[in-house]
Amino acid sequence: MRTGSLGTIETSVPGRLDRLPWSRWHWMVVIGLGTVWVLDGLEVTIVGTLSGQLSAPGSGIDITQSQVTGVAAALYVAGACLGALFFGRLTDRFGRKNLFMITLGVYLLATALTAFSFSAWWFFLFRFFTGFGIGGEYAAINSAIDELIPKRHRGRIDIVINGTYWLGAGVGALLTVPLLRNTPVDVGWRLAFGLGVVLGTVILLVRRNVPESPRWLFIHGREREADTLVGSIEERVARDTGRELEPVDQKLTVHQRHSISFLTIARTMFSTYPKRSVLGFSLFIGQAFLYNAITFGFAQILQTFFGVPPISAGYYFAVIAAGNLLGPLLLAPLFDTVGRKVMISGTYILSGVLLLVTAWLFHAGVLNAVTMTLCWCVVLFFASAGASSAYLTVSEIFPMETRALAIAFFYAIGTAAGGISGPLLFAHLVGSGHVADTVVAFAVGAGLMIAGGLVELVYGVKAEQRSLEDIATPLTVVEADEAGRNDRATTG
Repeated sequence: MRTGSLGTIETSVPGRLDRLPWSRWHWMVVIGLGTVWVLDGLEVTIVGTLSGQLSAPGSGIDITQSQVTGVAAALYVAGACLGALFFGRLTDRFGRKNLFMITLGVYLLATALTAFSFSAWWFFLFRFFTGFGIGGEYAAINSAIDELIPKRHRGRIDIVINGTYWLGAGVGALLTVPLLRNTPVDVGWRLAFGLGVVLGTVILLVRRNVPESPRWLFIHGREREADTLVGSIEERVARDTGRELEPVDQKLTVHQRHSISFLTIARTMFSTYPKRSVLGFSLFIGQAFLYNAITFGFAQILQTFFGVPPISAGYYFAVIAAGNLLGPLLLAPLFDTVGRKVMISGTYILSGVLLLVTAWLFHAGVLNAVTMTLCWCVVLFFASAGASSAYLTVSEIFPMETRALAIAFFYAIGTAAGGISGPLLFAHLVGSGHVADTVVAFAVGAGLMIAGGLVELVYGVKAEQRSLEDIATPLTVVEADEAGRNDRATTG
């Protein structure tokens, strides 16, 4: 076959990638791609913990705390939704690597310009474009990671990578404290945003070494390049591990295509896999509402109800970030052993129930700033693993040709429903100063998480330790049978 031309081919690339033992090469992929969640956590936390400082007199911006945690947060999420859809389509069309370099560049530029904000409208505008870049990252990165990681490790690696969001959140929370205490009111928050630019630049340098997805290459007429790339990966893995790789007999017959139409993608999601689509929506809406509301509004809760000063909020946020990070780290292996359905439904339902208990204790007036933070730490230990599994789920259960756009679509729709309304509702209810209003917001988040867990029990897919092509047959493979018959009929 000619590289770059389209035809019907046989390939063993998926099987060769899935049978690889874990190696330093896989760690390079994880560091180069997965650290984007550290950036997202850093971004969201900086805004949440800096909300009091940004709204203080002399900050350089005429903006209120509710505008920071409400309007700016909603615009960030709206940008992420639109960015996911825009770049998700381009990722499936032009490749994973091209787009995950571009999206990181968009993030870096927008974050740098945010640090130079002089007015509320400027701050809002570049929070939107920062989200636009981050949203594109979600689509490009999740699809690339799942296509490069062996099936035995895919679940735990995906869960842990998504959970590293909270490493960035914890770092951001802790760094904001000295920045706010030791710098002028109009300088500290600008330096905090500058930290994101520095970290993103380092990630960009590492990411240059991450290759294009071989799975994407062979579908788009570049099967020789895919074969050569996988061969070089195999040589490196064998050298690093000292293990001889077993031969692979399993092959796919693929009818190559440059692109898949929107109509085909929509038909695949809603006609071929309607139950999986309901599952994706349910998981994303629940986690998006809970997480975007809490991460953007936690500092406001501490200040409104417990009198915690803005410069100290970072310490409390670092505690719940630790709980969020430990959940995926400790529970992730169970998603590959116990299984997806049990773990996803369990983490969603349990976190919702624990959140209801926290709401009851808060309403009863028995919590202070420390005990409220500890309650959230326990709730989010389970919720974080569940939320990470939402990204894993939608990246696994749809055909490869639609993967990036499927991730983008469910992220955008679910996050628009929960992630935009969540911060706005939380900011409004918490801003009223009434405990009962905040309890309502807690209850809504808990109900959505429990509902997502129940949908997983009914419609969940047992994807653990299965190849992506086995979970959802590629569209080009489905079409290859007919194409092969036509070829054979033509040649006699």
